[in-house]
Amino acid sequence: MLPQFGKILITVGIVVVVLGALLMFSDRLPFLRIGRLPGDIVYRRGNFTFYFPLVTSILISIVLTLLFWVLGRR
Repeated sequence: MLPQFGKILITVGIVVVVLGALLMFSDRLPFLRIGRLPGDIVYRRGNFTFYFPLVTSILISIVLTLLFWVLGRR
């Protein structure tokens, strides 16, 4: 059981590193608009900015739900 858990941890680590790299370079990659999707709420007034990534949160929730559903079927 422990070797399987080790493989899962390594896989999750690799996925986190890849996602982190994509987020670091998201400004240079126009197809990665995470956090700047239409429907995200941005309110600016003077020195105050309120940002609520509504559509981004919904999209991430759907992707994670599908991912966990697929991984849970094993």
